[in-house]
Amino acid sequence: MTTISLASGRQLPAVGMGFWKVGRDVAADVTQQAIENGYRHLDCACDYGNEAEVGQGIAAALQSGTVTREQLWVTSKLWNTYHRPEHVRAACERSLRDLQLDYLDLYLIHFPIALKFVPFEERYPPEWFFDPNADSPRLEPEAVPIPETWQAMEELVAAGLVKEIGVCNFGVSLLRDLLASAKIPPAVLQVELHPYLTQEKLLRFCRESGIAVTGFSPLGAQSYFALNMAGQDESVLESEPVRKIAAAHNRTPAQVVLRWAVQRGTAVVPKTSRVERMRENLAIDDFSLTDDQMAAISALNRNRRFNDPGDFCEAAFNSFFPIYE
Repeated sequence: MTTISLASGRQLPAVGMGFWKVGRDVAADVTQQAIENGYRHLDCACDYGNEAEVGQGIAAALQSGTVTREQLWVTSKLWNTYHRPEHVRAACERSLRDLQLDYLDLYLIHFPIALKFVPFEERYPPEWFFDPNADSPRLEPEAVPIPETWQAMEELVAAGLVKEIGVCNFGVSLLRDLLASAKIPPAVLQVELHPYLTQEKLLRFCRESGIAVTGFSPLGAQSYFALNMAGQDESVLESEPVRKIAAAHNRTPAQVVLRWAVQRGTAVVPKTSRVERMRENLAIDDFSLTDDQMAAISALNRNRRFNDPGDFCEAAFNSFFPIYE
């Protein structure tokens, strides 16, 4: 499997299994099936609400001898309500306990959004609302500077709980500010990336800064149809250039889009609960796209962001909370 080299020299498997929107009722089986079918990179998060079940799947795979712990790359993410330094380690330890692991390969700040703390015993995962039972529930921001959260993330590395640390959903300005104060630079940036949102300047900045990049929602709108956050006419997989290139290689449109992403030097974390799709998503190392094909796919860029807190926080959580503008 293709890997992405981090600044530390550690190798991040280029194709991972994403667990956003994988139901708790199937997450353990999906995890075990993914590992049995060759996945070594598992992308998890407190907010996905299924880490305990993913942990059951990991434990089953380890017990069966399918893999060793050292062969797996497991990522989790610090949720918005745990940004105060005193909550960072407890949040990490809760993910470790749920995942049944002694350490994480990568721990990411999920959003550059700090919300008021919700105790574990009150609600876990806490999701977005501070008080979902309020008459008019909203997001409740907390004034926590990112460097304070990052320093607590660095302490996780020193404690041996985490091998690498990084961030999600940061732009260039936030990354530049973080690099100016960090003792440990972010190893990985995870952001939305697909042919309708190619983010060329951000990728170039990360390459020049030694930050590896993972793209979430690498197939574009597919994850957002059911959430009414994308129209059926916005499917990257139905676009004429992608379908034409897929036919030329005798591959599926999804394989072509994932190959485009990996060939750009980024990792991807597509989500699926179907074994045949798991295998399909992994089977992209035995063909390459030409320069012209790469350019044709990149030319589909619309700067279309499907996962934008500036949109969904107002629609779903009664709070206007832009982070990209």
